[in-house]
Amino acid sequence: MFWALSFLGLFLLLISGDFLVRGAIQLSNRMGVSPLLVSLTVVAFGTSAPELIVAIKATLSGSPGLALGNVVGSNIANILLVLGLPTLIMGLKNNIADTKRSFSFMIVASVLFIVFGMSGSFSWIYGVILLSLLAFFLLDTLRQNSKKALNSEILESQQKISHSWWTITLFLILGSIGLPLGADLLVTNASALAKGYGVSDAIVGLTLVAIGTSLPELATTFVAFVRKKAEVVLGNLIGSNIFNLLAIIGITSLISPVPVDPIFIKFDFWVMLGASALIAPFILLNIQFNRLSGFLFIALYISYLTVILK
Repeated sequence: MFWALSFLGLFLLLISGDFLVRGAIQLSNRMGVSPLLVSLTVVAFGTSAPELIVAIKATLSGSPGLALGNVVGSNIANILLVLGLPTLIMGLKNNIADTKRSFSFMIVASVLFIVFGMSGSFSWIYGVILLSLLAFFLLDTLRQNSKKALNSEILESQQKISHSWWTITLFLILGSIGLPLGADLLVTNASALAKGYGVSDAIVGLTLVAIGTSLPELATTFVAFVRKKAEVVLGNLIGSNIFNLLAIIGITSLISPVPVDPIFIKFDFWVMLGASALIAPFILLNIQFNRLSGFLFIALYISYLTVILK
């Protein structure tokens, strides 16, 4: 029963996250916002919404380890699994996506996150700092993209493919309602599974919940891969990781201090940072993601899961 309800929760998160992303994308299209800006902000926040709801729910239900495990595990999964799986299938030409600035910010945010985590707990003071950095990132992203005027033909085509305001509103409402319902099912039953099998909340958060809440990113990434939109692929993943680090733990730590299990400090933090650094040559040197790199990412993710599940 716990397994069935857990997967039902994952299904609701996936469907609701998809509704939220669809609504957000169509809303941004009507506003005439650039694809990179949309992917770094609107889409990234939309696909990170399940992680946020799960983290808040887990903290309020007395399972803070699940919240932190979800964030760290999702960031690892976003790069090694969400980027690796589509790349393994079809590769990606990323030389047209200028994400160097946002990627550098993600690395800085990851390092600061680890430094705060080394203290043993994310307090409300750390939460304020993380949220302040998020505000700076959003303002800087808006400022950078405001310099790039959109072609009128692109705007016109976006207007044509946009849904009506009623449809956009419906997508946003369904996503907003479904996410907390799915999160409640997932956290409640995943915690019960952890206790039943003697597995810690941190491990469940790093695996089952992390993969589940990364499904919206995976769905969005596959669509962007098929349409050869490298700026959407990388912008979504980089933006999502930034939101996970700064927004989710930032907000959660304002609700209640988030203790850090020693296993994170010894191992998982560094895997997260290493996964982020792994894609540095591809982004900073404009090296294309080919099937070999996709195979490497997937192999590393399977190895990681094997180690933590021993």
